[in-house]
Amino acid sequence: MTLYRLFAGPALLLAFLLSGPAPLEQASAQAVKGNSANQNNPHPLTPSALRKRAPNFILTDAKGATVNLSTYKGKVVLLDFWATWCGGCKTEIPWYMEFDTKYKDQGLAVIGVSMDEDGWKSVRPFLALKKDPETGGNTAMQYPVVIGSESLGKQYHLTSMPMTLLIDREGRIAVSHSGMVDKDAWESDIRSLLK
Repeated sequence: MTLYRLFAGPALLLAFLLSGPAPLEQASAQAVKGNSANQNNPHPLTPSALRKRAPNFILTDAKGATVNLSTYKGKVVLLDFWATWCGGCKTEIPWYMEFDTKYKDQGLAVIGVSMDEDGWKSVRPFLALKKDPETGGNTAMQYPVVIGSESLGKQYHLTSMPMTLLIDREGRIAVSHSGMVDKDAWESDIRSLLK
């Protein structure tokens, strides 16, 4: 929850009680202006010098192949923590499939990390559907999908889903975003990192 949501309501009420409706209108206009400014850049990239190394993992994908994050150095990695029960996650999956197709040749790699508690028991049937009945979105992921663990989630500070990260070509976290991403802004971030 943003500080705006936590404090804007009480602040506006206090402004109204202390000074009448004119300051309330002014405070409200300023709050709206500040909120729209955040929408222009909902997930800014961390400056290069401040980026931290992404924790490595070695997991097995749905086809039995080993996925070792350290071997992706030199690529920009979109790392998507998701689950079959997460509506926002399932909305984003077709976007990430689109980015994978569009930018793979420029050096983008997408990895899906399912956080379903029962692992492949839920994930394999979901992947086999190819289309999610809830969102209507394509789920035929061509990129690697692995099963995450609680310890991996802790290493990446996973607190809610969806959670998506962009990892730069040096293996450092450029941005970590909890909640659904803004598709256009996220694509812009990808393009910036691919330059």
